[in-house]
Amino acid sequence: MNIAIVKGNLTRDPELKYTPKGTAICNISIAVNEVWYNEAKEKQEKVHFFEVTAWGNRAETISKYFHKGKPILVTGKLQQESWDDKETGQKRSKVKIVMDSFDFCGDTKAGDQRPRGGAEAAQPDGNYEEPQQDGDDGAGSPF
Repeated sequence: MNIAIVKGNLTRDPELKYTPKGTAICNISIAVNEVWYNEAKEKQEKVHFFEVTAWGNRAETISKYFHKGKPILVTGKLQQESWDDKETGQKRSKVKIVMDSFDFCGDTKAGDQRPRGGAEAAQPDGNYEEPQQDGDDGAGSPF
């Protein structure tokens, strides 16, 4: 089973791009704060950072309604990417979250735009668009 659920704050404004076939792609980074107390009852804190990619309607909605610092709840699947570093020639890899759904979190302030019904109103079909592969027709498929 490959399910990731992350709730945190955006570390930067969303980056919206489009594939040559016109499919929207939005990359965000989420910071999740972890707080615990050690044996001496001293407060300990650690921040975890997660890269998230959204496709299609979700990508456009996130780009429109979210900004740096805004809280978000994301569900999706983990995906590992690998590449050769151009400078060192070494193999590199990272794990990111490919978004299936999201929801607005926290208080809404005056002036914040939010579609009625949260993320569900922005995603009425509930379909997930798979990342485009070379030669893919871009139709997408649910997972």
